[in-house]
Amino acid sequence: MRVFLAGATGVIGVRLVPLLVSADHEVAGLTRSSEKVGSLQGLGAHPVVGDVFDSDWLTREVLAFGPDVIVHQLTDLPDDVTEAAAHSWANAMVRQQGTANLLTAARAAGVSRMLVQSVAWPLGGGAGDAVSDMERAVLGFGGVVLRYGQFYGPGTYHPDEPPPPPRVHIDEAARQTVDALDADSGVILVTDSTRADVG
Repeated sequence: MRVFLAGATGVIGVRLVPLLVSADHEVAGLTRSSEKVGSLQGLGAHPVVGDVFDSDWLTREVLAFGPDVIVHQLTDLPDDVTEAAAHSWANAMVRQQGTANLLTAARAAGVSRMLVQSVAWPLGGGAGDAVSDMERAVLGFGGVVLRYGQFYGPGTYHPDEPPPPPRVHIDEAARQTVDALDADSGVILVTDSTRADVG
């Protein structure tokens, strides 16, 4: 497949790129940082540098690459977990407006498949509303919602010890994501050693 991976330099994106490439998929990796172009090229992806909030630009890039599937792994989270709550508005914008722009680009390019990163635990307030909006939009498009457990492992908020369930090692999350590329539309729970279709 030709895979447009949004969030290619995030904690799961950097693991997905080599798995996708090794499975003979062609990957375009979206990143906000021009400093990460070299690392994406080194992983075997075609770097795409820009802003998911620029809908016209994003649509042109997706049209130019011509993907079979869009994998949406974008988040906007701080490196320090203690700042996550204060940053939740930014992540909500990615889930709502970023997702809407990716769906617009997908429709313009005739892409019929999208996978999106969601969470396997309830969120309250605006964060919970953003997750619901995102999931509803992707499922309405006929896409796949991946509800991940809390990530743990190198580069995550839990690098040394697993958090309470639901949880998933970051490497296992990446592996299950690749396995879900051809899944039917619906919601998939992604946790340690378990991939469950939940609706």
